Amino acid sequence: MTRLVLGSASAGRLKVLRQAGIEPTVVVSGIDEDAVIAQLGPHAAPADIVCALAQAKADQIVSDLDPSLATDCVVIGCDSMLEVDGKLIGKPGSAESARKQWRSMGGRSGILHTGHAVVRVIEGAAVQKETESACTTVYFADIAASDLEAYLASGEPLHVAGGFTLDGLGGWFVDRIKGDPSNVIGVSLPLLRGLLSRLGLSPAALWSGRGS
Repeated sequence: MTRLVLGSASAGRLKVLRQAGIEPTVVVSGIDEDAVIAQLGPHAAPADIVCALAQAKADQIVSDLDPSLATDCVVIGCDSMLEVDGKLIGKPGSAESARKQWRSMGGRSGILHTGHAVVRVIEGAAVQKETESACTTVYFADIAASDLEAYLASGEPLHVAGGFTLDGLGGWFVDRIKGDPSNVIGVSLPLLRGLLSRLGLSPAALWSGRGS
């Protein structure tokens, strides 16, 4: 039975996969994201950055896999960042940072980049790797000051890419998107379908834990 291992603590990514019929095993990597980005240099493209982070996460998880999973599984690593005015924005980490981000992007648009890395593992060995990114344009509302403070107080925007969510409280402040909504939540189902196909797997083979 082929198992799917999600290398992310994101509740949004887990929800997307569960709603799509897959119950993944969640294993969180402990990579140094700043170190990975630093190795790429200051002129790296957004797609290259999120793909490098996704691959680093997937590789770390593969190296630490429980033997019971490493027999036959697919590991997925993902990383998302928001690009506004050519600048990449990750997780704010603090209310002040999130406030500053929202003040700069309210009433405007940004591009949400998500890197996806999939690794096919059989009998403990990584036999194939595929990496690709997807992007979705997000149009933000010009949020009222009182709503922004309430949103910050909820704590939600502090620990998500770009300081917002589409499937949570932040959805109130997104006017529209152009592209794949699941990519904004953190894992693009259309892109993942293509990556799995390159590994010789179909989504249906993984539904409800069924292997190919």
